[in-house]
Amino acid sequence: MTTVKDQIHAQISGALANASFPIDTPEALLAAFPAGADTTCQVGDLKMTAGEAGKLLIATDFPFTSAKQVADIIVERAGL
Repeated sequence: MTTVKDQIHAQISGALANASFPIDTPEALLAAFPAGADTTCQVGDLKMTAGEAGKLLIATDFPFTSAKQVADIIVERAGL
């Protein structure tokens, strides 16, 4: 059975599948999502926008080199 964490991770990775890495700034990361800050990942009652997820990141997280790296940090910090 896949967990909520796995599903959100897959949605974040999928949303960034066509992004150009490395991504050096929070602004560039939000711009890489298909609908920008309004891009939404949802599993059941849990819903998170890219804008909300971005608030979990800190300056030293950058640069990101892959979609998996972004998803790993967001799901870890979101406590999923």
